[in-house]
This record gives sequence, C-alpha cells and structure tokens, in this order.
Amino acid sequence: MEILSSRTILRPRDQEAALEFYGSTLGLAIAREFPGGTVFFAGQSLIEIAAHGRSDDSDEVFHGALWLQVRDVYDAEAELALKGVRIVRGAKQEPWGLHELWIADPDGIPIVLVQIPEDHPLRRDLR
Repeated sequence: MEILSSRTILRPRDQEAALEFYGSTLGLAIAREFPGGTVFFAGQSLIEIAAHGRSDDSDEVFHGALWLQVRDVYDAEAELALKGVRIVRGAKQEPWGLHELWIADPDGIPIVLVQIPEDHPLRRDLR
C-alpha cells in the first residue's frame, strides 16, 4: 500500500466555533473549502473541519491529540493567552527534551504545541 496524502478530519459540535478557532485563533491558512467542510494547512499535514457526519446527540469522543510543531512554544503561549485561549498545561521542557504547551479546541480536543530544540534527536540526521 502506498499512502499519497493524509489529513485529520474533525467533526465538531459547533462548526462555526471550530472554524473560528482553527482559522482565526490559531491562524491556520485555508487549503480549500467545499460544501461540507474547510481544510486547513497544518505544517506538512491538513486538518479538515467537516460540516457533516456528527449528530447533536452523538457521544463520540476523540481519544487522541493534535501535535503541531511551532518555532517557539513560549511565544505561542503568550500569543494564545492574549487571544483568550485557555492554557491546559503551560509551556515547559519535558523529560524527553521537547518543549510542550497544551491547549484544547472548542470541543475539548487536546492540542499539543511542540518546540523541538536544536540538539534534540528529532532534528539530527541519524544516518
């Protein structure tokens, strides 16, 4: 099997709130719009906010998190705090070396913003 592309599809309770959060609050650029959804660029990936596939009485739970790499997690924390975004867990360096900040979207989906230090193995060519 050959994977040609991928995206994360979210089916929010409130599509307008999700579009505002991902588009305006996080500042993600729109990759494309279609009747039934908006797709945002998210680094090397895409996040689709679908306007279909979820009923109001659904008890669906997202058991994952979105991992978004940023240049400076501490700057991101200050910017998001100014926009009124609730910080779930403040920016700090984790024992595994990454600097992480945790927030959540309007549906409570966890989002980890990650800064990778220059000397971290994710930045080094191990060949």
